[in-house]
Amino acid sequence: MSFITGVGLTAFGKHEGSSTLSLMSAAAELAIADAGLKRQDIDGVLCGYSTTMPHIMLATLFAEHFGIQPSYCHAVQVGGATGMAMVMLAHQLVDASVARHVLVVGGENRLSGQSRDASIQALAQVGHPIYEVPLGPTIPAYYGLVASRYMHEYGVSQEDLAEFAVLMRAHAATHSGAQFREPISVADVMASKPVALPLKLLDCCPVSDGGAAFVVSFEPTGEARVKVRGCGQAHTHQHITAMPPLSGLGAEIAVARAKAASGLAIPDVRYAAVYDSFTITLLMLLEDLGLAGRGEAAARARAGHFGRAGAMPLNTHGGLLSYGHCGVGGAMAHLVETQLQMTGRAGNRQVRDASVALLHGDGGVLSSHVSMFLERVR
Repeated sequence: MSFITGVGLTAFGKHEGSSTLSLMSAAAELAIADAGLKRQDIDGVLCGYSTTMPHIMLATLFAEHFGIQPSYCHAVQVGGATGMAMVMLAHQLVDASVARHVLVVGGENRLSGQSRDASIQALAQVGHPIYEVPLGPTIPAYYGLVASRYMHEYGVSQEDLAEFAVLMRAHAATHSGAQFREPISVADVMASKPVALPLKLLDCCPVSDGGAAFVVSFEPTGEARVKVRGCGQAHTHQHITAMPPLSGLGAEIAVARAKAASGLAIPDVRYAAVYDSFTITLLMLLEDLGLAGRGEAAARARAGHFGRAGAMPLNTHGGLLSYGHCGVGGAMAHLVETQLQMTGRAGNRQVRDASVALLHGDGGVLSSHVSMFLERVR
């Protein structure tokens, strides 16, 4: 048993003069205060990787910088799924009484501290070093290939993908910390420049500076009573040339394992937080997770199903596509927003019911998947 007792999130965008450690520290300080704890109460630390500070011992480096001496400490590295994987590990550590309060933290100055070319080169290494990387593909290129195949198999259009860029921007519009808040339309997405067809610029998440953190505890430390009900992982491949059929990707496996661990099912879910590095990522994951039928996610988005007032509110902070993406901390912002929604603290973004939430993270090119169910308890 474990609880998400505190959360912290910086604004995303450009933070000149900030570093990986300073952004992580800012978010961590917020999360610990939110949990009603002090730094010395933290006895476990999990942190993600950083492309701008690729230190081989980043977790202990952070602990030293932050002024704590945890009894359990290490870094985790599974791409965009890292944040959710760290929550799952923290949940297991707390449940096994290895630690009482685990600080989970991620952050990076990817926008201000890294050149465009360096960022492209760092991220492209998810490709096979012999059969893929030498040919020059980028992360958008990999996802563009997946998008083309998915569109062919399920009759999805570019306009269908654009619906999710528009939705995420609408959700980000009222969040002061979001990197992009100006409204956009499907026409705007279609008119934006091609990046890796069929993906346009507005189909892709931005590069950001930012940090996110939360505390996973053995029991509630205050009014927030958000319980981790169950988690599941799946790792089907690393390289796109080894990807299984689109109907058998890891999200389906991970969510099935999370269902079994939690005793919950999709009809129980009232709020969703789903990884959205590209519009195709979000559309596919919604369908893989069972939140929409094959080829039906865009129609549900157009009908308002995933809007703030819809039947299944989704990424109400704006997601990676509009709140921003600072590496590991990008997906962690999804959990921060979920905990705020579940505790009634989301302000003008508050949905009517977030009592049970489904979260999902994706790493690589739909390679590594982590699903989890959270529940608000009394």
